[in-house]
This record gives sequence, structure tokens and C-alpha cells, in this order.
Amino acid sequence: MLEFSWSWVFFCLPLPLLCYFLMPAKPNQQIAALKITNSALFPTSSIGQASAKKLPLVIAIIVWFLLLTAAARPQWVGEPIPAPTEARELILAVDLSASMQEEDMKINGRWVDRLTMVKAVLSEFIKKRQGDRIGLILFADNAYVQAPLTFDLETVETLLDESFLGLVGQRTAIGEAIGLAVKRFDNKKDSNRVLVLLTDGENTAGNISPQQALELAIAKEVTIYTIGVGSDKGRQLGFFNRGSGIDEDALTQIALATKGQYFRATDTNELEQIYQQLDQLEKIEANEQTMRPQTALFFWPLSAALLLSMLALALHSFREKH
Repeated sequence: MLEFSWSWVFFCLPLPLLCYFLMPAKPNQQIAALKITNSALFPTSSIGQASAKKLPLVIAIIVWFLLLTAAARPQWVGEPIPAPTEARELILAVDLSASMQEEDMKINGRWVDRLTMVKAVLSEFIKKRQGDRIGLILFADNAYVQAPLTFDLETVETLLDESFLGLVGQRTAIGEAIGLAVKRFDNKKDSNRVLVLLTDGENTAGNISPQQALELAIAKEVTIYTIGVGSDKGRQLGFFNRGSGIDEDALTQIALATKGQYFRATDTNELEQIYQQLDQLEKIEANEQTMRPQTALFFWPLSAALLLSMLALALHSFREKH
């Protein structure tokens, strides 16, 4: 069916008529007339002249009506389509600290840094979450909500891909990331409140400790799945071997205390297996909703008004020349 988002615009329809009556009358100008002795030599048609005078007015009225129709935002509303009544709600917290630049992960046999590997696998994970709501938190010295919980997974994926090391500092504020996620979930009544925390280090920054954040998460019934990112052995560089530096004890405690689970991701295959396990999380029931597809139609009356205006201008130019 056809609907107008701003139907009140049609109240402006008599506006030109009001302007016509309210504006002062134009003074009559005396124009010298050419006297012709024999008017029979110049036959005229009163009907044709009257029609020619009224044509611009008719076009102007139609153009005004078309412009108001376009301004009222017409749209075609389709039949109701049932929307998903079940969905998961996940917040992904990704570590952007300096240690994430460690090149101890492999993708297709090529050494890459930890953040690159997380982006590659997490991108596929987000694409498979159709029907779920995903949020994104980035943290280092502080934690920031990069994307609130949304069904727009493409935007979440883009924001993750555009993130880079050093964006929010160099250290690791795990406590603040958890606290911020709890706060975001606290604004929602119906949610399964799941946080997936990906980090490669231990808490070294922030105004809230992981233990304090854990207490908040337990109180608000937020389930936390922690993922330690980094190779067990590290990458061998000459005589030196870089370790992972992951505080596994703290991450395990956080996960178990919130009825979650701790995972260790040493390569892309393990991360993919972790995401498969997260797929088994229960979905939450939601009130049955329907959505109706909408198609904007404003460009049709707007195009018609433009064409009629061009026609009126062409007629005026033709009269001036003849």
C-alpha cells in the first residue's frame, strides 16, 4: 500500500493562493494601443487565447502539487514479513595493545601478527552471525565501544577491519573492557549477555581491575568467554624465542566464575574451533515481530515536476520569440 511519511506537508497546498491574496496588487500600467482600422484583417480566437493564458497556471499548479507529494516522502509498504524471534547477543572485546604486533601466528604458511590473525578469523565469525546482534569493544590503555549491539554485521566487520595497533594506546586494560561490556548489557532487559574477550597479555592499565570487573559481571549475570591469543612457543628469531605473556590463570578464573570458558588460540585452526563452540550458545527468545519492506517513491513526482517545469520554460521561450 502507498503511505506518506510526512502527510502534513499537504497542508501547504493552498500556500500559493494565500500569497496571491495577501500580496499587494500590481499597479496597472498604461500601454499605448495600436489602432487598426480594419480588424477583420487580424482574426483572433478568444478561446485559444484564454487557453494559452491558463496553460502556465495549470502547469504551475500541477508542479506545486508534485513537489508537495515528493516532500511528503511517499513510499510503497509491502506485506508484513516475520522477523527473527530468536537471536544471540554477543559483544566482542578485542585487544589492541602493543603486544598484539607479535608475529607468531601463521595464515596460509605466512607469519603475521596476532591482530591480523584475529581480524581474519573474527571476520568470518561475524559473517556467520546472520540474525544475531553483535557489538564491538576495542581496548588497550582504555576501552571504547566501537559498535553498539546491532544487526548491521557488515558495519561491525568494517569497523574491526579498520582498527589498528596503537589506536587506543599501548597497554592492556582488561578490567575496563569487561566493565564497559557489563554496562552496555545493563541497558538491555532481554539479553543472553555474552562477552567474548580476546587478549594476548595481562592487565596493565585501566581504572578498574579485572577482579572488580569480574564482580560486576557476576552481579549482572554476564557470561564471559576468554580467549588467549598467541603461540605457546612463540616465533623463533635467531637465538631468541618470544613467549606469549598471557595471564592464563586470570583469564581462566574470569571465564569459570561467570559460567563461561577459557580457550587458548595458538593458531587460526584453534580459533575457528573456538568459534564453532560459541555457535552452540543458546539463543534468546524475543517477542514476535514483523517487518514491512519499504520502497521510496519520492523521485517519481520530483522527476515529473522537473519535466513539467522544463516544458513550461520551453513554452515561455517559444512565445517570446513568436
